[in-house]
Amino acid sequence: MFDILVVEDDSNTQKLICAVLKRGGYNAVIANNGLEALKRMETRRFDLIVLDLMMPGMDGYQLCEELRGAGDLIPILMVTAAQENKDKHKGFLAGTDDYLTKPFDEEEMLLRIKALLRRARIASEHKLTAGETTLDYKALTVTRGDEHISLPQKEFYLLFKLMSFPDKIFTRLQLIEDIWGLETEKDDHTLNVHINRLRDKFRDNPDFEIVTVRGLGYKAVRRA
Repeated sequence: MFDILVVEDDSNTQKLICAVLKRGGYNAVIANNGLEALKRMETRRFDLIVLDLMMPGMDGYQLCEELRGAGDLIPILMVTAAQENKDKHKGFLAGTDDYLTKPFDEEEMLLRIKALLRRARIASEHKLTAGETTLDYKALTVTRGDEHISLPQKEFYLLFKLMSFPDKIFTRLQLIEDIWGLETEKDDHTLNVHINRLRDKFRDNPDFEIVTVRGLGYKAVRRA
């Protein structure tokens, strides 16, 4: 069972979030502000934080900055009544991983938490599984049964990026910047070559495929 730290000063909201988490199969622990959250984290490991913004003592922004400044990569879902874009931007700059506005949809909260925990597991294990296919980030290999395919670094990074977020559409520019860097001189042709090579190598793989979204970019679709 995953342990989730709920950092929220409003008692009614605390009860609601804890009830939602319990229904989703998670164990919830409450902290009333950022300072109390830090104290709890000194003696206990948590898998994710659900974080309010406006709190006495230490608010959500400050807690995010404190954790990220110390190198703590725990997933953080910020839940707040602040709906202005500037508030969201400030939250992401402080280090939150996702943002949900109040009043929130309970199912959406559970889905976002599930996605954040999945990404955190992938990042820590550096392995990703789709059906019977496993991508090993450290070894740059794709394995299915007895078949092991070693990929060039950029091809593997591109495939791993797409497979980490199945059904998410990435623009060509996003992929070029993420895989080759902001200052790269690589262009659409380079990306097309890498996509085509991946398609050729995994054309017969029954677990996934790379789909072109016309006018937008690419996405990975899991078949299994």
